[in-house]
Amino acid sequence: MPDNPSPKDLEGWLAFISRAELPILRQTVRHLDEARQQADQISGRDITDIVLQDPLLAIRVLAYIQEVSHGRLHSDITNIASAVMMLGIDPFFRKFEQPLTLETMLRGQRQALLGVLQVILRMQRAARYAHDWAFARHDMNVEEVALAALLHDLAESLLWCFAPDRAIEIRSRLQADCRLNDTDVQREVLGIALADLQLALCRAWHLPELLTTLMDSGNAALSRVQNVQLAVNLARHSTEGWNHPAIPDDLNAVQSLLHISREKLLNRLQLPTEVLPRFLGEG
Repeated sequence: MPDNPSPKDLEGWLAFISRAELPILRQTVRHLDEARQQADQISGRDITDIVLQDPLLAIRVLAYIQEVSHGRLHSDITNIASAVMMLGIDPFFRKFEQPLTLETMLRGQRQALLGVLQVILRMQRAARYAHDWAFARHDMNVEEVALAALLHDLAESLLWCFAPDRAIEIRSRLQADCRLNDTDVQREVLGIALADLQLALCRAWHLPELLTTLMDSGNAALSRVQNVQLAVNLARHSTEGWNHPAIPDDLNAVQSLLHISREKLLNRLQLPTEVLPRFLGEG
């Protein structure tokens, strides 16, 4: 992997990232090793729980199951539990034995490592929010909605992995001028918008159309897509601090989606006690 990749268009970025080995979190490797040592006692649900804590492993599992099952199934696999069940526990361990870790890939690049870990924290938080709200909405498949939220910012996390200098430049520009639009800055620095790269990667990895639909903000008229987008928005803003000026609007939108009061929403979110007064008087 070159230190300063120079793709200029979507095709170039897609080729650059899609042919690389995706790393996973070192903590995930540790959890997988512990599970492997108890393989005779481990269930598919246990493996699924490990995978869903790491969006980078989740996308690897989805891409792999599409590869090995392509054309053999009557319907798409749209959640990790089904993918693990189809693979089987022993084959799963064999496939993901000794994976490259994020920490190894970014050794010596502390700023890049911190950057991608912050994005992953945000992705994990978005998945939790989406899961809770989909459950509250009596969604027919809560796991699909949560997985779409978990993977929504995948392209951004991969940029930090494979082109950290570009990711740092984008972040620096946005922090220097809050009036700038994220997509505009991405196009200036990368030649593309990350949302376009995200959808292109989904197609390249043959991800289920349903997940692609749920991750595409262009389908915002659908309540499930709203669920995903609002979870991603609140996760993005709240990881920057609960004083972020966009959070009141986020909360109003979630209230409308769930048809609940501000008090009930704050209770569901389990916010830090010290920030509650700021939001209780609104909405």
